[in-house]
Amino acid sequence: MKLITGLGNVGEKYLFTRHNAGFMAVDKIALDNNLEFKEERKLKSLITKFKHNSEDILLVKPTTFMNLSGEAVSAVMNYYKIDINDILIIYDDISLDLGRMRFRANGSDGGHNGIKSIIKHLGTKDFNRLKIGIGPQPPVPSEVFVLQNFSKEQLPELKNILTKASEAALFALDNGIDKAQNNYNH
Repeated sequence: MKLITGLGNVGEKYLFTRHNAGFMAVDKIALDNNLEFKEERKLKSLITKFKHNSEDILLVKPTTFMNLSGEAVSAVMNYYKIDINDILIIYDDISLDLGRMRFRANGSDGGHNGIKSIIKHLGTKDFNRLKIGIGPQPPVPSEVFVLQNFSKEQLPELKNILTKASEAALFALDNGIDKAQNNYNH
């Protein structure tokens, strides 16, 4: 079984904010596969499951809010006994421009509180990630910028990158992070 977790904040007021790019990417995968999320309270997540190339794939959106994402990721991994090498975390990256994405096999939290929480709860920074660009950041504090909605002018570019990210996430699960980096990191 493999796990794709999109990071974001639950609730109407956060639905289309930049910080929810991870949720949006996982929603795109669910939409493309006619899936609906179901709340699993004990796992602090919205979860759906499907078969992809004969492999079970869990799609997860933590309900813990961004800063506690690690609680949900570790709960799901423990419950389903998923190996760290079989997870992919999708999240927003302020340092990448909108329309860009980047795979990484490990690294620091880069100031992202969701990733910081996952590193804390998993006890390692060695897990696969897909970062979706939400920049460039205007001269406002990052905590303000990430909680703003994408502008109308940005929606076509957002739609394109979410389509690309959803395809890339499945490619990474099928072919490994190294091939995904070679194919998608430009």
